[in-house]
Amino acid sequence: MRCQRRVMDFGRLSTAVGAALGAVLLTGVTLTAPAGAASGRTLVAAPDGHGAACSVPHPCSLESASRRLAGEHGDVTVLLRGGTYRLNRTLELPRTAAKVAFRAAPGETPVLTGARRVTGFTPTDPARGIYTASVPRGTDTRQLFVDGVRAERARTALDPAAFTVTATGFSTPDPSFAALTNQKDVEVAQENKWKHMRCPLASITREGTGSALNVQPDCWRNNSTAVINRQFPFNGNGLPKLDGVSWVENAYELLTKPGQWYLDRAAGRLSYIPLPGQDMAKADVELPVLETLVSAEGTPGHLAPADDDTATYRGAWTTSADRALGDFQDGVHVTTTPGASVSYTFTGTGLDVLAETNTDQGAFTAAVDGRPDPRTHTEAGDVRLAQQVVYEVKDLPKGRHTVTLTSRTDRTFLVDAFVVTPDVVRPAHDLTFSGLTFTGTTWTLPSRDGYVDNQAGVQWAAAAPHAPIRPPAALEIRRGRGITVDGSTFRQLGGAGIALEDGTQDARITHTTITDTSAGGVAIGEVDDYYLTDPARMTLGITVADSTITRVGQDYHDAVGIWTGHGRRLTLEHNEIAETPYSGISLGWGWGWASPCELQAKQGLKACRRGTIYSGANRILGNDIHDVMRTLLDGGPIYTLGGQDAAAGSVTAGNWVHTAPHNNNMLYHDEGSSWWDTHDNVVSNETGRWVGMWTPTIHDITIHHNFTDNTVVKNLGTNVVISDTTVVTGGNWPDAAKSVMAAAGPR
Repeated sequence: MRCQRRVMDFGRLSTAVGAALGAVLLTGVTLTAPAGAASGRTLVAAPDGHGAACSVPHPCSLESASRRLAGEHGDVTVLLRGGTYRLNRTLELPRTAAKVAFRAAPGETPVLTGARRVTGFTPTDPARGIYTASVPRGTDTRQLFVDGVRAERARTALDPAAFTVTATGFSTPDPSFAALTNQKDVEVAQENKWKHMRCPLASITREGTGSALNVQPDCWRNNSTAVINRQFPFNGNGLPKLDGVSWVENAYELLTKPGQWYLDRAAGRLSYIPLPGQDMAKADVELPVLETLVSAEGTPGHLAPADDDTATYRGAWTTSADRALGDFQDGVHVTTTPGASVSYTFTGTGLDVLAETNTDQGAFTAAVDGRPDPRTHTEAGDVRLAQQVVYEVKDLPKGRHTVTLTSRTDRTFLVDAFVVTPDVVRPAHDLTFSGLTFTGTTWTLPSRDGYVDNQAGVQWAAAAPHAPIRPPAALEIRRGRGITVDGSTFRQLGGAGIALEDGTQDARITHTTITDTSAGGVAIGEVDDYYLTDPARMTLGITVADSTITRVGQDYHDAVGIWTGHGRRLTLEHNEIAETPYSGISLGWGWGWASPCELQAKQGLKACRRGTIYSGANRILGNDIHDVMRTLLDGGPIYTLGGQDAAAGSVTAGNWVHTAPHNNNMLYHDEGSSWWDTHDNVVSNETGRWVGMWTPTIHDITIHHNFTDNTVVKNLGTNVVISDTTVVTGGNWPDAAKSVMAAAGPR
C-alpha cells in the first residue's frame, strides 16, 4: 500500500563544528568492516564526506556511496562514520547486483535524520511564555522534537466543551473557537472504540453565542456521514464514525502549556513554549520534513485489481451489480453463451483473472496474444468462492499483451477483475542495515485529507474507490528479498519505523529498538493481495525477533507494535512490546472472508461474502507484551483477524501478556480467525477476558495448557476447544508459568 508523499528540499545542513570533528576523527584511523561482515569492497561515508573516493582518508557522502552501488557486484559494505546525516530527500537505493550492507563504523553511531535543526528563537509573547523562530515559508510538518522530547501540537484539553453533531460538523456553546486563526489548519480528533479519527476544518463560524466547526466536506463524508464500507475482505461490519470531539488541535491560540508548539506554514513561523529548564538559545530543536529516510524497491510494485468493466466483451454478456457476494467492486460480467469472449489488453509480464467459482459454472478456453493456451480451464468448484484466480499467465516478455477467454459451454461464465503484473519479479535483494539510527520523519497527508481510519494503522484513501493506505515508514522495503535489519534504532518518527511491503520475502528484523513513533512500529505485508496463488508475489518468510518496541502510536492511536496483513511463514518471536495505545501484535486481515457461509449466517450476516486468503504457517512465540491497550478499545496484547490455512495452521505459544487496561481479550482471536494452536501462554490482567472468540465465524482453534489469573472467557466460536487451563490466585504462578515469563522477551 502506498500513501501520498510530499518532500521538502532544504539543502544540505552540515555545520562547521561537525566538519571539523569529522576531520579529527579521520586522522590516523584505520577502519575495517565490523566482525561478521562479508568480505569484499568497502565504501566509507561520513556526514561531511565529499568527492567520489569513498575511502578511509577521503570518505564520501552517503548519497554518493549509494549512487556507486548501481555498478557494483559481489559483497559491498557501506561503512558509515558516526555523526548526523541530514538527508535532503529520501535515500532511494539503486538496483544492484551486489549484496550490500550499510553498517556503523566500529564504536560509532551514525544517525540518519529527515529533520531540520531550527535556531534563532526569541520571546514573542512573554505573558504566555511563547518563543518563535523563522523557518522557510511553506514548511510542512506535523511533528517537533526538542532536546530529544516529542513536543505536543497546540491543542485543547480532552473533551474541551459540549459538542453537538450538525450536518457539516459540530457546534459548541464556546465562542472562543470562532476566533481561531488559520482555521483550515485546525483539526478535530476523536477516539471512538477501536478507531482514531481526524479531520481538518473548512471554517469556523459564529453560531449564536457559540461556534460552528465546519469540517472539510470530503473528510466529513468519509469519516462520518458516509463511512467507507468496502465489506469483506477489506473491513468488518462495525463502522464507528466521527460523531464527537475528543480534542481540537493546531491553532496558535491553543498554545497554553509548556511543551506545546504551533507552525504557521504560510508565514514560516514556528512557536513553542519551553519546558521548565529549557534554554531556547541552546535547545536542540528538530523539525522533521521527510516522510521516509531510506527506501528500496524491487519490481513489480504494488499490485491492485482493475474492475471487470475495463475489458472488451464480445457476444452476449450482461452485467450484474450489487450482488453482495464478495465480487471486487461488488459486480461482475456474466454470460451463458458458448463462444462469448472477453479480452484484456495490458502492458507487463503477467495477468491474473479473478472470478467466482461455483458448482454451476463452466469451462473456458484461453489465448495469449492470439496463441491458444492448451491447458484446461474451468470456473467449476465445490462451493461458491469470490475473487478466485481462474486464469494466470506469467513470465511473458515485458510489453503489450492481450489475453482472451472464451466460454465453452452454456453454463455460467463470469469475469470479476484483472490484476496486471507490470514487470518481472525482481526483488530489491540482499540488503543489510546494522547499527544505524533512523529519526526525524513526518507524514503530512492527514493535514490535507484527514485520518480516515479503518483499523490498526490502516486507513482509507480519500478518493473513491478508497484504496487501503498506511503511514510511511522511516525504512521502507517494497518487493524485497534477503533483507536484514539488526542492532538498529528507530526513534522520534512521524510515521512508522519499518515497513516490509508488496510481497517482501525472507527478511529479518533482530535486536532492534523502535520507540516514540507517531504510527506503528513494524508493518509487514498488505491487506489487498489476499487472492494471490503465486508464491513469488506473496509476503513470505519474515521474522521479527529479539527487538524492543515501545511508545508507538504517539499521534495515531490505532497503531500497534507489530502489524501484519496477509503472509505466510511469518515469525514474531521474543520481542518486548509495551506502552501502546492499541494492540501489541495484530496479525491477519479479512474478517470472515474465508469463513464458510453457514458460519457467516450464524453470525447474522445477511449476505455471504466468501473467498480465500493465502495466510498460514505463522508463529507468535515467546513475546513479552505489556502496558498496551492504554487508549482505544476492542483490541488486545495479541490480536488475530481473518483466516489461516487449514493445511498450514498457525501457532501462538510461550507469550507473556500482562497489563492491558482497555482490552477486550488478552488473547484475542477476532472475526474469521481460524486454524490457530494457542498454548503455553501466561496471561495476567485484572480486567477484560483472558481469551475471547465472540462469533461463529471464528473457527477451528485449539487453546490449551495456558496459565491465567483471570477466569473470564468468551467462546462463541465454532469448533474452538479450550482445555487444560491453569488458573492461579494471589500471584502463585507454577514453575512452568514462571519459566514462560523468564524466557519471554528479547534473548
